[in-house]
Amino acid sequence: MELTGNLIIGASDVPARRGTMKALNPASNQLIEPDFAFGGALEVDKAATLADEAFDSYSHSSLAVRAAFLERIADNLDQVREDLAARAALETGLPEAQLQGEASRASTQFRQFADVVRKGRFLQLSIDPAQPERQPRPRMDHRLQKIATGPVAIFGASNFPISYSVAGGDTASALAAGATVVVKAHNAHPGASEIMARAVRKAVRESGLHEGVFSMLRGSGNTIGEALVDHPLIKAVTFTGSEAGGMALYRRAQQRPDPIPVFTEMTSVNPTFILPGAMAERGGAIGDGFIERMLANVGQACLKPAILIAIDGAGFTSLRQAMLDRLGTAPARTLLTPAIHAAYVSGLAELIAVGAQRLAEGTAAKADLDGRATLFEVDGQEFLAEPRLAGEVFGPVALLVKVGDSDEMLAVARSLRGQLSATMHLEDSDTMLARRLLPILERRTGRIVVNAFAHPQEVSFASVHGGPFPATSDSRFTSVGMTAIERFLRPVCYQGFPDELLPEALREANPLHLPRIVDGQ
Repeated sequence: MELTGNLIIGASDVPARRGTMKALNPASNQLIEPDFAFGGALEVDKAATLADEAFDSYSHSSLAVRAAFLERIADNLDQVREDLAARAALETGLPEAQLQGEASRASTQFRQFADVVRKGRFLQLSIDPAQPERQPRPRMDHRLQKIATGPVAIFGASNFPISYSVAGGDTASALAAGATVVVKAHNAHPGASEIMARAVRKAVRESGLHEGVFSMLRGSGNTIGEALVDHPLIKAVTFTGSEAGGMALYRRAQQRPDPIPVFTEMTSVNPTFILPGAMAERGGAIGDGFIERMLANVGQACLKPAILIAIDGAGFTSLRQAMLDRLGTAPARTLLTPAIHAAYVSGLAELIAVGAQRLAEGTAAKADLDGRATLFEVDGQEFLAEPRLAGEVFGPVALLVKVGDSDEMLAVARSLRGQLSATMHLEDSDTMLARRLLPILERRTGRIVVNAFAHPQEVSFASVHGGPFPATSDSRFTSVGMTAIERFLRPVCYQGFPDELLPEALREANPLHLPRIVDGQ
């Protein structure tokens, strides 16, 4: 597929006005053609203005029209899957077969949200009929539905260049809610971003929608992102990335004359707790599985299990040896970007500086941006005394925390900050300890896994990809799964309306046959 390098602003291809960039192939550390355009505040204003102009018509489009639009996006993504995966592989160093699967996941998400839209439950329709005879004061008719918040700015992620990018879950859920979307594409995969943006724009045109429903921008440094967050027509922001980057956007959004929500997914070490019965029964298998999942995506997954906490008792030696064996043969692999590689090197150095003992390394790096798998160990008291040991290192790095007993394990759990996930491996004999650990984990994460690993995650109605700070900036919401749509909705009550003026979903005859709560029933 031929790439133009242009920005996609509504129906227009916009050439460079603020400089250009080339994509980097991290495996070879070589630049790739073509040049990709940068935009600035002028392009942000054009995209946001179009998104605002499109919002009323799109957010009031019928559920059938909106669902069909999402399915067209899915179809268009399927049509470009091979080209998309091939280009993304060049720009990330990830295997093309893996990226084919990621592209399938992206199109599946759009189809899942189309089903959500058709069923209409996300509207949360509620009716309290008038009670004119009620004493001492009559009650007027009240009817409630959820509507979209307004145009949304979405920041693409670096580590999943398709399913968390231009046509990823944030875009799918925002469009499903009825929001118009302006995406800031990640500069780590500009070609893949353009392919996805054209697939979405094609669906906008095929569906007869206003061109401002979707735009894609790109820029250098922080300027374009700050302009997006500052723009008065943008009403919500999503971001996946570092804690520093996410909190900079969050604070900026709160300093606007009209503060807006910023839904960030930031940092998590996804702690894994091995309870004594499970460790004695299958410590070696758990250790092997832990390292295998840690190495997935070269350790560049937000759900990477990074810290394993285990009691020094029966099965610990088998657990530890299995981790050493699996990691020791792991090949060094390419990290996604020079910035990620630099942070990985810095993170390794910090762990060593604060007292972590290096247990094992994988095979040596052969290329400039390779990440060498590394396993560290500390005991529980060292971990409790040094908070920096609990920090995330993005890349193929893990920490084994050896604790003396169950009380020390619980103390380690209490010391942790907010997480996207936490895992317990247990047997029936571990039930009492699990009951003590569970409420500690509930306060610190949005998803607790038993006898499996947190990565990968299903995309479903019950999925939760969120958690207390610093995992996210708002633990009430998820960025994965069907309920991710709730981030972009707000309630509106229609009081005393004539039936013909009500939204169709709230009219007395229920012409759309949607589920509704009437007088609490």
